[in-house]
Amino acid sequence: MLKKRNQKGFTLIEIIAVLVILGILAAVAVPKYFDMQTEAKNKAAAAAVAEAKGMLNMGWGKATLAVGSSVAMSNVVAQMPSFSTAAGEFSLAYATGAAGATITGSGTIGGASGGSATGTWPLP
Repeated sequence: MLKKRNQKGFTLIEIIAVLVILGILAAVAVPKYFDMQTEAKNKAAAAAVAEAKGMLNMGWGKATLAVGSSVAMSNVVAQMPSFSTAAGEFSLAYATGAAGATITGSGTIGGASGGSATGTWPLP
């Protein structure tokens, strides 16, 4: 058998070293990716809660125009278009009290499914 000159290629040791490095990178990156997905869903739910706070602020403004300076939470609720409403891929739930509302946003559709956030809106 004749030996070819200038044979080039990777040795078995080099290939194994690359595979080990790729395995370590994958073991670190994949869990981080799933953590980022969960965090993004929760941030999106927090944005839906912020939108609900904006709607409550608008409802409070409308109630102030309708009833004057003595605005109660029931007046704010009456001004809301739909008090149990969906904001895009999120469902919003409100728990009202005399001093304001607690808002819970939950992902219900598609990519937002699983995200959740809670916020409070004090009656101004």
